[in-house]
Amino acid sequence: MASEKTIVFITGANSGIGLETVLALSQASPDFHILLGARSIERGEKALSEIRSSAAAHPGGPLKGTISVIQIDVSDEASIRAAASRIESDYGKLDALINNAGIVVTRPGCDTLTNLRETFETNVFGPMLLTEVLEPLLKKSNKTPYIIHVSSGLGSVGLRLDPDDQYKGVRAEAYRMSKAAMNMMAACHGYNYRAEGLGWKVCAFNPGYCVTNLTGAEDRENRTQKGARPARDPAEALVEIVQGKRDGDLAMSGIVDLDGGVLPW
Repeated sequence: MASEKTIVFITGANSGIGLETVLALSQASPDFHILLGARSIERGEKALSEIRSSAAAHPGGPLKGTISVIQIDVSDEASIRAAASRIESDYGKLDALINNAGIVVTRPGCDTLTNLRETFETNVFGPMLLTEVLEPLLKKSNKTPYIIHVSSGLGSVGLRLDPDDQYKGVRAEAYRMSKAAMNMMAACHGYNYRAEGLGWKVCAFNPGYCVTNLTGAEDRENRTQKGARPARDPAEALVEIVQGKRDGDLAMSGIVDLDGGVLPW
């Protein structure tokens, strides 16, 4: 793979927002090479096959960029380090990291501690370690690297305390707490890389209420009926961020919102 291409790594990219972002990026420019991160090669290859078969009929047009599948389970340290080694050996650098993989534990009877541990393992610990492990490759970028943590407005402390917030009735404590931690992680990364004089672009991103498999494939229709937006909407916003079109929102003053501007931390 020619190193002059912009190498973008997306975790949790075999479905939902991640999959749509792979598609949107590959339709946006031939300058992108997207690394489709999936928990298994089989899932990743199936997703890539779906992208190739559906792209021609999609409003975004045919594929322009190139795509490769990388196995990564962000809850597994060995998997994280193996993915980083593969990126280093195959591409020698990384230009953008989109920490998209995330879960909501909806298993009946799951106790509070198990819920918290599983949720934080995927939504916080994994992205933190992955970003750390990939730092040397981001430093080898000949562009301005982007680190995007796909968070949620549900992790906003300010909105949680707002009695008029439209999602005030959603409890989801473990998920909210994990995304609040991810927001702090983004703030720390933004501060640290700026303090080091690296000038990297970092943000926590709110994709909004979308139709995804986050709460199970069987919940997709329920989400649609409740007004959830298509996953393509946040995917297109993520493309704009990676292309530098929303740098004005990346001043670390809050969570970068899907529709522009920022939400309160």
